[in-house]
Amino acid sequence: MTALYERLGLRIRRPNVLQRLVRAIASTTLGARVFSRLAPPVDRALARIAGGRTLAELTAGLPTVLVTTTGARTGRARTVPLAAIPAGAGLALVGTNFGGPRTPAWYANLRRRPEAEVAYRGRVVRVTAREAVGAEREAIMATARSLYAGYAAYERRIMGRAVHVMVLEAAGDEAASA
Repeated sequence: MTALYERLGLRIRRPNVLQRLVRAIASTTLGARVFSRLAPPVDRALARIAGGRTLAELTAGLPTVLVTTTGARTGRARTVPLAAIPAGAGLALVGTNFGGPRTPAWYANLRRRPEAEVAYRGRVVRVTAREAVGAEREAIMATARSLYAGYAAYERRIMGRAVHVMVLEAAGDEAASA
């Protein structure tokens, strides 16, 4: 079975000097506030006009995918750009929400309806989400921190809520045909 990140053509690249600077700024409290408001709308627009690339990918070198979930309350399709962490044959999403006080909405959407789509540069794969717990969660978080030190900073700022980790795996016949 081909790993989800390979099917999408997602590659983890070492960040250049400018990308390391952007990452350092984004991990600060002020930087996280600015990026949390700026990145999602800019990423959605930029992905449409830049061949699927996102602000986070271009400026910070973070492997970013577009995840389309079904709204837990509304039932409507919701697309959100998220950093993707390779996790076994799947991809993991880390619910730090830039270190903010609220659990991200995509987490509630995936908990309620785990079927989703993940897209990267025009490639789309149907996936099923499940929550990582215990040793698997800790291993994913260690990988996430090694890819982007901002995760550690976000975790330190989060009080009174859990940081959830969801693993996306190719769904049904797509997993079998991989």
